[in-house]
Amino acid sequence: MRRVSRIAIAGAATAALAVTMSACGSSSTSSSSSSADGAKSKGIGLAYDIGGKGDQSFNDAAYAGFQKAQTEFKIGGRDVEPSDNETDADKVQRLEQLAKSGYNPIIGVGYVYAPAVKEVAAKYPKITFGVIDDNTITAKNVADMVFHEEQSSYLAGVAAAKATKKNHVGFIGGVDIPLIHKFEAGFIQGAQSVNPKIKIEKQYLTQTPQEGGFSSPDKGENAAKGQIDSGADVIYAAAGLSGQGVIKAAAEHKIWAIGVDSDQYKQDALAKYKNYILTSALKNVEGAVYDLTKSVVDKKPLSGEVRGDLKSGGVGIADSNPTFKNDADIQAAIKKAEEGIKNGTIVVKTS
Repeated sequence: MRRVSRIAIAGAATAALAVTMSACGSSSTSSSSSSADGAKSKGIGLAYDIGGKGDQSFNDAAYAGFQKAQTEFKIGGRDVEPSDNETDADKVQRLEQLAKSGYNPIIGVGYVYAPAVKEVAAKYPKITFGVIDDNTITAKNVADMVFHEEQSSYLAGVAAAKATKKNHVGFIGGVDIPLIHKFEAGFIQGAQSVNPKIKIEKQYLTQTPQEGGFSSPDKGENAAKGQIDSGADVIYAAAGLSGQGVIKAAAEHKIWAIGVDSDQYKQDALAKYKNYILTSALKNVEGAVYDLTKSVVDKKPLSGEVRGDLKSGGVGIADSNPTFKNDADIQAAIKKAEEGIKNGTIVVKTS
């Protein structure tokens, strides 16, 4: 870790800044507050991934951490939405404007921000940057916040194999990339640990993020309907906003869906479907955002790789649905799997 003083505000944001921020994605701003050392600070800068705020999953988990940190540390912040069909240059411009305005830390939500974070962090060495789901940046003022998604996905696979009545389950990935391959690999391994002969449908919505794999509920819904028609009665989606379509289709056909990243059973926007959300494979993005902000507030900013796993609570599985929580058979299998992963007797594949 490296000590970096928090950035004081040089002045209020100008109208020109507001126009620039709007040009590369919409944003919302909270007022500045006094920091613990008495200096003024703009607080947290948060730039969302594809799908933006309101996905009830990955981005909303980051927003929850943003809100928690603002409340607890009494700081302000700006969170910025992505634009349609934006480029890396747009992301660079967004992060630079946050840096010029005095936000610290500045966090890119998603691996797509890695090139922009690398470029902008080099220009602003006194500001702490974070990027979620990427560990390719080596810089003293950058925290690479990554997770063992395969471990929580293994637990989701165990749950699916225990819940299915047809020995037939499905996986839907948003985009065909290595990050989402980890979710698929863990899910398959977990399901097969319960039943080696279980049938598993597998599908990716798009080949690239630009095609909407993480931001198209209609694509998720259509893919889920196809898997249901093929006989799957539990479907796990790692697809961001597109996962809402999977959950909708599952509810309409009265089968189980398994959510991802956030506890989707508890999301208000999905309340009408919650009785068909068996569980969710959790990734503590909320905690990552909060912890990085706390480290800056404490003047001991995190840097380098910060990895969350099952043992540290960085990933896990939700038990909000009473059907899941009170099923003794499922809970026994989940507990056994958790113990195995934590003590190393179960090594979960990543591809």
